[in-house]
Amino acid sequence: MNSRVLLPIAGLAGVLLLVGLAIGAIGAALFGRDPFVPQPEVHLAPQPVFHVGAFAVTNTLLSAWLTTIVIVVLFVGGTRKVNFIPGRLQGILEMFIEALFGFMSSVAGEKLARRFFPILATIFLFVAFNAWMALLPIYPSVGFKAEGSDHVTTHLLRSAGTDVNMPLSLAIVAFLFIEFWGFKAHGFGYLKEFFRLHPIQGPIGLIELLSHFIRIVSFTFRLFGNMLAGEIVLFMVTFLTVFTAPIVFYMLELLVGGVQALIFTGLTLVFTFMAVSHQEGHEDEPGGHAVQTTHAAVAPQHQAGGIVA
Repeated sequence: MNSRVLLPIAGLAGVLLLVGLAIGAIGAALFGRDPFVPQPEVHLAPQPVFHVGAFAVTNTLLSAWLTTIVIVVLFVGGTRKVNFIPGRLQGILEMFIEALFGFMSSVAGEKLARRFFPILATIFLFVAFNAWMALLPIYPSVGFKAEGSDHVTTHLLRSAGTDVNMPLSLAIVAFLFIEFWGFKAHGFGYLKEFFRLHPIQGPIGLIELLSHFIRIVSFTFRLFGNMLAGEIVLFMVTFLTVFTAPIVFYMLELLVGGVQALIFTGLTLVFTFMAVSHQEGHEDEPGGHAVQTTHAAVAPQHQAGGIVA
């Protein structure tokens, strides 16, 4: 773009920013009038939309169902007729799958990546799409009004990541996935990592056992905290400035959603690889299928994955 195009766009953005400041909460406080956008209400707990018997269907649960439907429809539609020369949708899906599989292969190797891929790719897709879909205008604007209220008080849809139950559920799935592959690789010899008959290494093993359960907490609140903080920031920026500035934060939330999905998936991948290869230099237990490797071989692969806890 040349200056003839950029200057009018920048001028329009600046005008909209000033107008937004004038009619938003900041301008309302200066000029002594009501803000253009109602003051946002932040609810930590999900809000029930309707009940099926004694079961409450919440707005975050509806969001999780909608995300699942969108992912299934997208991939079924893109792979229903697979062509040698891919169409636009098939090409995008193949590019995504290849990139994600390449990332997993760089950490765990191609053989293990093929085994881990179905579950880990599903986690990545759900977390990312759930975060991105929450940026659609239907999420903050469609809902129900309480009696006597002039604005929406119960949203029809709300990002499932802002409900601690969803990150907790994903954390439990990740925890079970990691331990499953640990036992599958080493059999009951996997327990030697935690229960060591040695006066010094014994407490270290118990600390290691505790750290595995702490992962559930860290997985849960890392995802929950980032998703909830993003929602609150968008609400407050829109309330304060109305125009232009929220666009910047919407773009930032697009990045945050993808990064959080990658972090959750990447950490699960690294922990699973560590569980499979945790007995480096030791012979396998009978019936086990451990991957024999060395610390020197593991370290470069971890570095290649680029994941920092």
